[in-house]
Amino acid sequence: MSKHHIFIALVCAVIVQVFVLTGMLALAARPLYTGQEIKVATLPVDPRSLFRGNYARLNYGFSELPENAFDDETVLRHGEPVYVSLKPADNGLYEYSGVSLQKPGEGVFVRGRLHNRARSRQVKYGIEAWFAPKQEALRLERELRDGAVAVLMIDSGGKAALKEIITKAGAQSPGAVPAQ
Repeated sequence: MSKHHIFIALVCAVIVQVFVLTGMLALAARPLYTGQEIKVATLPVDPRSLFRGNYARLNYGFSELPENAFDDETVLRHGEPVYVSLKPADNGLYEYSGVSLQKPGEGVFVRGRLHNRARSRQVKYGIEAWFAPKQEALRLERELRDGAVAVLMIDSGGKAALKEIITKAGAQSPGAVPAQ
């Protein structure tokens, strides 16, 4: 093989890697541009990690499924995709209205993965962390204890992305980076 062929092969390999990484980034950001905006209440959780940096950890009322969400005969595996339907409440925030193993044909729903625990069934959606500079993460830690509203963008397939966090103090956090 000549040096010319090796050079062309290396250039092709780099181009393929750039396209793959660009595609992954585009898929992760797609809900922010094509999704429907909804607002949901958050629940406080400890927001720091030595390994991941400064971030606000978020939890939602629809993250833990009720015990009667599925019939007793349904076998659920850890990591199985589920579709959680959401409906608007009187206060304008969206809340849990049902769950299915099949993608709903209509309505607002978010796709997540089941995480079986000893006494509960939790669903992870990929919107559980909001990275921020250290001072903002510490401020969010304090303000999230009083509750907050997360603004989500949900695309037609149920993939959700965090757009911003609005705390009870009225502070918005659009400058931080949502974790995907």
